[in-house]
Amino acid sequence: MIDSHLHLWELGPDPGPRAGRPRTGDGPRPYAWLGPRHGGLFRSYGEAEARKTLAAAGVEGAMLVQADDTVADTDFMLGVADRNSWVLGVVGWIPLDKPAEAEKELQRFLRNPAFRGVRHLVHDDPRDDFLELPAVRDSLRMLASQGLAFDVPDAFPRHLGRTVQLARDLPELTIVLDHLGKPPLAEAAAMDLWRADFRDLAGLPNTIAKVSGLHVPGIPYTAGALRPLWDEALEAFGPKRLMIGGDWPVSTLGAPYGHTMEVLLELADELTSAERQEFLEATAARTYGLERAQPLAAPA
Repeated sequence: MIDSHLHLWELGPDPGPRAGRPRTGDGPRPYAWLGPRHGGLFRSYGEAEARKTLAAAGVEGAMLVQADDTVADTDFMLGVADRNSWVLGVVGWIPLDKPAEAEKELQRFLRNPAFRGVRHLVHDDPRDDFLELPAVRDSLRMLASQGLAFDVPDAFPRHLGRTVQLARDLPELTIVLDHLGKPPLAEAAAMDLWRADFRDLAGLPNTIAKVSGLHVPGIPYTAGALRPLWDEALEAFGPKRLMIGGDWPVSTLGAPYGHTMEVLLELADELTSAERQEFLEATAARTYGLERAQPLAAPA
């Protein structure tokens, strides 16, 4: 099993100039979206803790996904990938709205074979039209030319329809919809809007979706509660275009990692053996061009 969506971050002072992260006292703190209001998330989550967490749940490898719109975050993740065989790839960040700078950083990151995709925190960006900006489109064409995927997080409500248009306009670009686009499960009227855009996106062959990040306040995190989303995703995308993701450690706000994955595996029990293999591993490997990890030893 490949967990297609896992985060790491360091909130302490910069350990050295190689990482390129600003010191907390010398400039803006990385991960500006993260603060005391996030409770247990407001601390560092590192590679050793992640390895033990994955191993305890029987997960052999994972994709590291950016948590900050900085090249420093990407450098950090690539360093972790260099030290850990369970890290199968990295979805990083480049300044998509600055094509010349984006190309420079892209060429630098591509020297590391772990670099397999790009993401931008569109839900935190104040520009509703970010995905439509000509400069961003130019950078995304560069990604496509290198065979890299583009992840779109928390797309609903501002960006899911725009992601549909992006997929239509750039059919050569592989677009990965994180967290099923963040369906508003607790709001019936909003769900109708999400469903329409979600089905439109699934109708385009260059799109993939992650079944991840589905903890919704006020909704029990159980297979029964999530089944409407699972059924919708399975009908729209099919198992060959869906991948499992734990969204650790963000998901710990709703459930421990082991339980998060158990619920998704329970939903996947209805699949055939071949379909299950697609959902648990093959879709991620194909989308990001990954190799299998060596099995992780269980933590002591």
